[in-house]
Amino acid sequence: MKRSNQATLVAVSLLVIAALLVAGCVTNGETPEETTLTVFTAASLTGAFTDIGKAYEAENENVKVDFVFDGSQTLRTQIEQGANPDIFVSASIKHMKALQDAGFMDNDTVTPFLGNSLALVVPIDNPAGITDLADLAKPGVKIVIGTKDVPFGDYTRQMLDKMAADPKYGEAYKNAFMANVISEETAVSNVMPKLILGEADAAIVYKSDVSKEDRDELIRIDIPPEYNVMATYPLGILAASPHKAEAESFIAFVRGPVGSAILTDYGFDPLPAGD
Repeated sequence: MKRSNQATLVAVSLLVIAALLVAGCVTNGETPEETTLTVFTAASLTGAFTDIGKAYEAENENVKVDFVFDGSQTLRTQIEQGANPDIFVSASIKHMKALQDAGFMDNDTVTPFLGNSLALVVPIDNPAGITDLADLAKPGVKIVIGTKDVPFGDYTRQMLDKMAADPKYGEAYKNAFMANVISEETAVSNVMPKLILGEADAAIVYKSDVSKEDRDELIRIDIPPEYNVMATYPLGILAASPHKAEAESFIAFVRGPVGSAILTDYGFDPLPAGD
């Protein structure tokens, strides 16, 4: 009986071991768990980064990129109040530096990656007959700009300061311009609908903000270099991100050939790595 019991125990043990080996094989053959990468992104990058995200996911099937688009100031405030994305993409060095100084960012990963500049945008029918910056001081022109706390609003005010310092325009131009402002927005994504719906005659936004879909409804007028303001966009990984490897991979994709081509198509000026 003892031999019979021992044989039975050995057989059962072998079956258990075999079952565990089979289970291990099945587990090892399963699709790896999907990682969700949360990217807080300046609203001016909505179109470009949406396309970049789709392209990245197509090449990295186990990573889902979840974007939150808003003004850089708003995104910074959310991070300061406890939000924990994996990556922050800012339209302003100022807001990125504030997070770096407060210890929210992995500072070794923060780098400028993109350039942009301001443009004057009007509806396709151009009811106010605007052809250049001088027309924005005419009585009755309805202008939309950003608030002073968001990058494109801050840059607009820097543009006006440059114009006010030029005798060709002066302080009177700046005052007349601001008197025509009917709305100050916290994100560029709130501006275009006002132009398309006829609620405003003109807006100062980024040159990249006239999307491919809006080119039949809006006209972009370039701002002379002597008054324009060049914006630099930095991006970086949050210090508390649990997905550092995936975040590094996504940033490399953004700065690689595919990401750079998409950004260029949207009107941005990608900066070479190391700049």
